[in-house]
Amino acid sequence: MEISQQTREFIRSHRTDDVRDLALHAKRTPDLDLPWALDQIAGWQTARTKLPQWADTDGIIYPLHLSMEQCSSEPTARYKAELATRLMASDGAPAQSDIAAHAQSEQSDEPHDTTVSTTTADTAAPDIASAAPRRGRLIDLTGGFGVDFSTMARNFAQAVYVERQPDLCDIARHNLDLLGLGDAQVVNADAASFLATAEDADIIVIDPARRDEHGGRTFAIADCTPDILGMLDLLTAKAGHVLVKLSPMLDWHKAVEDCRGTVREVHIVAVANECKELLLVLRGQPDAVPVEDVTVTVHCVNITARGTERFTVAADAAGVHAVGTARHSDGAATGVTAGGTVAEDSSTTDADGDPVSHADDGLPFRYLYEPNAAIMKAGCFAALSSAFRVPQLAPNSHLFISDTSVEGFPGRAFRVATVMTMGKKDLKRGLSGLMHANIATRNFPMSVSQLRGRLKLQDGGDAYLFATTDRDDRRIIIRATHL
Repeated sequence: MEISQQTREFIRSHRTDDVRDLALHAKRTPDLDLPWALDQIAGWQTARTKLPQWADTDGIIYPLHLSMEQCSSEPTARYKAELATRLMASDGAPAQSDIAAHAQSEQSDEPHDTTVSTTTADTAAPDIASAAPRRGRLIDLTGGFGVDFSTMARNFAQAVYVERQPDLCDIARHNLDLLGLGDAQVVNADAASFLATAEDADIIVIDPARRDEHGGRTFAIADCTPDILGMLDLLTAKAGHVLVKLSPMLDWHKAVEDCRGTVREVHIVAVANECKELLLVLRGQPDAVPVEDVTVTVHCVNITARGTERFTVAADAAGVHAVGTARHSDGAATGVTAGGTVAEDSSTTDADGDPVSHADDGLPFRYLYEPNAAIMKAGCFAALSSAFRVPQLAPNSHLFISDTSVEGFPGRAFRVATVMTMGKKDLKRGLSGLMHANIATRNFPMSVSQLRGRLKLQDGGDAYLFATTDRDDRRIIIRATHL
C-alpha cells in the first residue's frame, strides 16, 4: 500500500486535531491524499480509547468509520481470546510445534455446571504465547478490521482470516504483519462460499453484519449477514466450537431458540457496566439428546478497571437457576450448597419472603445492591438472590437488600442512609441538606429527569437516590452512599 511521505507527515502532525476542522481548512497539495489522511486521523483518535495497543503501534492503517465503530474493543477481544483457549483446552486439542504457525495457547477450564460468582483483578492481556505451545486451527469468517482475529490468532497453530471486502483484506495483511502475525492466512471470500469447501477447524468465529442494505441497524439473527441460521448445520459440522458475536440488544432466550439446540454457552459481556456483546458458543447436537434437554450455561461478565465480575448460571427447560456453589475471589463461599439450597437466613426476610430487619436504627434494611448490566440483561435475578442470600426489594425492582454487608456481589453496593415515601414531609426529612444526587429509577412511574425536576436536585455528588416500588406497592426513595 503506497503512501506518500507528505501524507505520512500530515497524519503524524495533525492526528490530535479536529478532523472536521482539518477537512475545511487543510491546504491541498498534489502529494497529499487528504481524504485518506483524514480517515487515518479519525481512526487513530478512535483507537486511542478503544484500541490503545493498536494506537501505540506505528504504521497501523485504519478502515472507514463504520468498520471502526463495529470492531471489538481490546477488553472484549481479550475476553473472546481467553474463551477460545478455554474451549480448546476442554477439547484437549493436540499441541503443535512453534514453527508450525503463529498463535497462542490454552488456559485452564472453568467450572461448567455450577453457579459461580467471582471478581478478578487481571485486567492486563496475558502473555499466553510464551506460556504454552500453540495448537489448533481458527477460522474467522467475518474478519473485518481484524481486532478479534489478531487477538485470538496468537492462540492457534493455524489462523485463517476471511473477509468479503477486498479493501479490508488489504488492510488486514498490512496490519497483521505489523502485529507479528504475518503468517496468518488472509482470504478475500464470502463466508458461506468459503465455508462450503474449507477444511475443518477447531473454532470458527462469525460476527454477522447488523445493518441492512439501506444502512439501518438490525438486531435479529435472521436479519444479519451472513445468514447464520441457514449455515447452522455446516458451521457445527465444520468446527468443534462455533463462536457467534451478536448485538447486545438481542434477547438471548430468542437467540438460543433460533439456533435449534446448538447453543451450549451464552456470554453477556459488559465493559464498565455497559453491555457490549452477546456471544453464543455452538456445538453440533448429538442425535440422542433432545433439544429440550440441552442445558445452556449463561456467563454474565462485567469487565471493569478494578477487575472482572463473573456470575454464571444454568438454563434449561425449567428456566434459569442456580445449580452449584457461588464463590468469591477470596475463596469464600456463599450459602448456596452443591444442590442449590440456600441456608436459612432470618435477618432480611420473614416466612413469606418479605424484607424485615432486626436493626436498631429504624431502617428496614442497611445495604442495597444493584446488579451489573450483564446480569440485568440476563435476567437471572432469582439465581442471584439465592447465590448471595439477598432478597429482592420487590419482584420487579431488580434491587437487592441485606442487613449485613455482602462481599463480592457482582454489581454496585450501597450503604442505606434513609428510606422515604413520596409524601412532602417525608421527602423534606429524607432529602435534608441535599443539593446534588445521582438518581436511578426502578419500577417507578416517573423518569429520572421528571423526578429530578420534582425534587429540585442537581446531578452528581456523593448521594444516590433509588426511586422504586416496594412489595406493598408503595412508591419509595432510598437514599444511600456508594461503598
